[in-house]
Amino acid sequence: MTLKTLAVSLLLALCLSACGRGGSVFQGKPEAGDTAVARVGGDTIWASDVKREAVAQGLIGEGEPLDVSSDQFHRTLDQVIDQKLLAAEAARQRLDKDPVVRRRLQAAHDKLLGDVLVESVVDKAVNENAIHALYDEQQRLSKTAEEIHARQIVAPSEEDANGIKKLLAAGANFDALAMQRSTDAATRFNGGDLGYFTLDAMPEGYGAALKTAKIGDIVGPLKVDGGFAIVRVEDRRPEKPISLEEARPQIVRFLTYDEIRTLLSKLRAGAKVQMLISANNAEGAPEPASAPPGSFPKTKPGDAAPPPQGPPTASPAAPPETAKK
Repeated sequence: MTLKTLAVSLLLALCLSACGRGGSVFQGKPEAGDTAVARVGGDTIWASDVKREAVAQGLIGEGEPLDVSSDQFHRTLDQVIDQKLLAAEAARQRLDKDPVVRRRLQAAHDKLLGDVLVESVVDKAVNENAIHALYDEQQRLSKTAEEIHARQIVAPSEEDANGIKKLLAAGANFDALAMQRSTDAATRFNGGDLGYFTLDAMPEGYGAALKTAKIGDIVGPLKVDGGFAIVRVEDRRPEKPISLEEARPQIVRFLTYDEIRTLLSKLRAGAKVQMLISANNAEGAPEPASAPPGSFPKTKPGDAAPPPQGPPTASPAAPPETAKK
């Protein structure tokens, strides 16, 4: 555990300690089927507390199991016990009465409650029905392009390219010529194979020349980086639409940000927020004397990570990510 993580954990423990003096904040099991695993003074540590700490440290993922008999569980339990002891000692020394500490406790309290609210709202909104509905809508609106499979031979000059084209017209083997004569190191040793691609993913010269080319046609010379290309069309087929599982991470991300944006817009519309500094002066606003240098981010109040501007496209080139759901 890093010192920063320990400090945050201690703040949260202090916050809970301040809210629940005289014993544990909980009067029963925090979660159904929970197990008491330790007791520090009058506070019970539950298995869910240890698991939550493991998730916070990135030791396990959200929803993954953590066996109470494992070494990982006991290492994390020791850390939770340390947090409890540190918080109790800090409270005994009345550090929680310090005005700066109280502000930090309030900030930790606010962030925790805000995170719980966001998790609750997102869990209700980002479900299988919503994911399927957005996927189906995107498939309905998307325009299916055409994919082309082609091979190329790149020559250093237009004259050399025309010479290669004559050899092909006379019956020379395309793959063999690509290996012997092509200057493109990326494709020469696989017979000039470019694989399947859509025209919008290729340089402009390729798109114009291949748009109407039929299977088996040889086109060129085309001016390309590093010379002139002779291209043979191997196949044409409709573009394969992105699958639901490929699109799922993008859909989940979009729905999550959209739900958070809607929630914040609703809350701001119903709240009275008074800005005490102008946006122009926020950059140069002095930091409080008690703050260590650089501890306050240079952002305007209310700034947040910009959400995606629209739902994911149906491009098969979009890299998949680990899905939330």
